[in-house]
Order: sequence, then C-alpha cells, then structure tokens
Amino acid sequence: MAYTAILTNIGILILSILAGLFSFYLISDLPKEEKKKQAEEITSQIINFILFIWLGKIILHLGIFIQDPLAVLAYPSNSHALYLGLLFTSLAIAYKKYKQKIEVSSFILSFVPVFLVASFVYEFIEVVWRDNFYHWKYLTLLLILLGAYLILHNRLSKWKLIWVTLTGWIAGQLLLSYLMPYTTAFGYTMAPWFLILFYIASSSLIFFRKKVFK
Repeated sequence: MAYTAILTNIGILILSILAGLFSFYLISDLPKEEKKKQAEEITSQIINFILFIWLGKIILHLGIFIQDPLAVLAYPSNSHALYLGLLFTSLAIAYKKYKQKIEVSSFILSFVPVFLVASFVYEFIEVVWRDNFYHWKYLTLLLILLGAYLILHNRLSKWKLIWVTLTGWIAGQLLLSYLMPYTTAFGYTMAPWFLILFYIASSSLIFFRKKVFK
C-alpha cells in the first residue's frame, strides 16, 4: 500500500508539471524555439530538484540507507529533505550560471507561471479526486495568484510581476501557517522561518538582478 501511495503521488506530480509546462506554452510570448529551450531547462531543473531531495533524504537517514537502501528511498521525504534539495539545486544552478550554461533570469521568468499552474493542478487533484479538503485554502490562494498573474501579465514589467507574485505567495503561505497547523507545497510542509528566509533571498535576487544577471 505504501508503494502504491508513492506511485500515485509521483503520478499526480508528473501530471501537474506537464500541465504547468503546457500552460507556459500557451501564455508565454516568447519565440517558439525559446519556449522549447526554457521548457527543457525547467524540466531538467525539476528532475535535478527531485534527485537532490532524494539525496537529502539519504543524507538525513544515512545509517538506515547503508543497512537497507530501498527502505530509505521508499520512505516519504520530509521538509528537511526539501530544504536540502532546494539548497543543492540552487548551488547547481549557480554553478551552471558560472559556466555560462544557463540564463538564470530567463529561467526564473519562465518557471514562475509553470510553478503556479502545476501547484494549482496538484492541489485541485488533492481536493477533488482524493477528497483532501485540508488543501482547499491553499487551492484558493493559488487561484487568486493565478488570476492576478493573468490580469497583470501585460500591465506590469516582468520582474515586477514576479515580485508581486512571490510576495503574494509568501504572504498567503504565512497566513495559512497561522490559520492551520502547517502549510504545504506539493505535499511538502514548510516552516514559517523557511518561507521568510526564502522571501528575503528571492527578493534580494530580484532587486539586484542587474548585478547578478550580467
């Protein structure tokens, strides 16, 4: 049963990401070749992120992994594995940027709408198909953010839109963490301190992008 649940979660995650990528093709005003390039980069980084989460899970349960590797890989990832996965992914992207193999600014601008739609589809499936009504508040937040993104898409500069979306998502998650025992994204719980730290780091990257994205 545990393996069935894991495979179901993986299937929902893949479906959600595919929906996010499809929506990116629909709403993006980038040239066709650039859309393809960004979609491939997003897919690559998502795969890396998942692998790094597994690596984080192995590091956190190294003793068990040495004795029974399959037991650790089958065990659900927790928030600490998520934090390590995000850290390792950020370092990998930074290294790739150093090697001039990725345009970080283009990647971020393309990734945000993919994340919003993928998150919405994931939470929608949780609420409608799996009857997990605990997720309906986050689903409502994502619906508001998606609506705002589409309305402001042609009214704000791209970076202002990204910052407004980021601010709305973090503020919404912090509010949900106050109203509920915990808040999640793609099934992973996130502590308020992590959300605040992520917001500070992301906002700094946005405001100083002219220095970072040469």
